[in-house]
Amino acid sequence: MFTGLIEHLGTVSAISLDDGGCTLTVSDAGPILGDCHVGDSIAVNGACLTVTRFDAQQNGGWFEVWLANETLERTDLGERKVGDQLNLERAMGSHVRFGGHFVQGHVDDTATLVSKTPDGDSVRLLFRLNEETPTRPSLLQYLVQKGYVAIDGTSLTVTEVDDDKRTFGVMLIRHTQEKITLGKKGIGAKVNIEADMVGKYVEKSVTATLSGQSGTAEWRRLIEKVVEDVIARKGI
Repeated sequence: MFTGLIEHLGTVSAISLDDGGCTLTVSDAGPILGDCHVGDSIAVNGACLTVTRFDAQQNGGWFEVWLANETLERTDLGERKVGDQLNLERAMGSHVRFGGHFVQGHVDDTATLVSKTPDGDSVRLLFRLNEETPTRPSLLQYLVQKGYVAIDGTSLTVTEVDDDKRTFGVMLIRHTQEKITLGKKGIGAKVNIEADMVGKYVEKSVTATLSGQSGTAEWRRLIEKVVEDVIARKGI
């Protein structure tokens, strides 16, 4: 579990490909490796990955992670090149303040940056979601104005949503622009999107209730009461 508050920017220093995926080496990572162990989870551009090897001292500190084909298909990590910077966050500790939102590090899909508009010291970013497919359901129902979204692992507030155009926007203040990779990305760049998991659970629960598959009668009674109140108010 993560918070979406990026701790550090690492650098891709090596990529080793094979048929089953690839090994990614991230350098300049020393500040987040002081308490690292093999098998720990680190969110890399929002994708929860397992540390397979690391050295906290050599070359500014480096670690390796394995990217399975599923990860390569769901995220932008397969397009990263040596020298690219990556957002890094260690798994959330029980002793820290929770300043972002619940981020699992399970990337749903990518989106495309379609516009950047300065707004004082801040910048407004607009993204377009991919078309819905049988294996990649739409994320639009989980994006609401003033709700949460994780973009490249960064917890951000949604400022606008256009269902017809499949777009949504966020704003980056100057501090955030300097601390994450998102402010440096150009128009047309892909980003990793993880929708707020709370919305997913609510959708599943309500859908199950309306279809009669839920084992919880309270949801059904609540919905029935709402319907009865509407009927009574309209005098039907």
